[in-house]
Amino acid sequence: MKPTDFATYLTEFLSIYLPGQKNASRNTIASYRDTFKLLIRYCQEQRDIPVEKLKMSMLTNGLITDFLEWIEKSRKCSIATRNQRLAAIHSFYRYAQYEEPSGILHFQKVIAIPIKKTSKPSVPHLTPEAMKLLLSQPGKMTSKGRRDLTLLSVLYDSGCRVQELADLKVRDVVLNNPAVLILTGKGNKVRRVPLMKNTMTLLEHYIQENSLDKPWKSDYPLFINKQHNKLTKEGIAYIISQYVSLARKISTIVPEKVMPHMFRHSKSMHLLQAGVNLIYIRDFLGHEDIKTTEIYAKCDSELKRKAIENAYPDLVDSNLPDWNKDAALLVWLSNLK
Repeated sequence: MKPTDFATYLTEFLSIYLPGQKNASRNTIASYRDTFKLLIRYCQEQRDIPVEKLKMSMLTNGLITDFLEWIEKSRKCSIATRNQRLAAIHSFYRYAQYEEPSGILHFQKVIAIPIKKTSKPSVPHLTPEAMKLLLSQPGKMTSKGRRDLTLLSVLYDSGCRVQELADLKVRDVVLNNPAVLILTGKGNKVRRVPLMKNTMTLLEHYIQENSLDKPWKSDYPLFINKQHNKLTKEGIAYIISQYVSLARKISTIVPEKVMPHMFRHSKSMHLLQAGVNLIYIRDFLGHEDIKTTEIYAKCDSELKRKAIENAYPDLVDSNLPDWNKDAALLVWLSNLK
């Protein structure tokens, strides 16, 4: 059976265009792949269209809109997830319109489907006190506890994404002065972030304890599980949840649910509150656009208040007269009906 145009374009989009021309990361490609797995499932289950007969002409803007509604209502996905799926479809159709110019009108109708507006939630993060409590939970008397303490400290101190942490290799840790961590982020972009003295010491002891300082081990994963494989995102999330439960027995300043990305948000907010310039924070986090970093400034109401106080003189007089001394006014108020 001859492959359909949809099968041909999708295969080339995922296997050639994204990794080769766009230099997309494995995570981006996996996310896009999952979008089309869902779309194919929708066509099979809801439209009774078998995958081997699915053509580009069938994937109209009306079908795509219905698919997005199905994601949101039937699968109970958030608007953010819906928009993420639509972004993947938009990218695919932009690719397709260059491959098949004759279908450009059909493709642009799909590209014109708008992103659904949603309220922007505040950035979930931990206070410095909550983070300090959480980082104090791993036991230092066991090798697992020392590994977990090092892992959580690196996750916070470097402000890295959880996948960047999972992908770390021994050679990515540079303990010379100044100590830095080499992170490979989205789009395989590499950045070097400085490490604070305490985190550097933890890493130094961890590497020595696990004999990772041998030259032939430079490409070994930095953090591994019991099966001696590198930790996964889910594995790191599980480790965090264990210590969140312990910390909450001491104080509820630690939220009930702490996701790995909250360490990154927390580091960003703490840097901002310490007066670090947004440009530096942008580079530290590996953001391409300063607008992405500005979300932290928008969420910190105390920082806004201080900025306003410093920018304007105190024009409002907060000294109020003592109305109790005004007998005439008190009599008038008492007689008021």
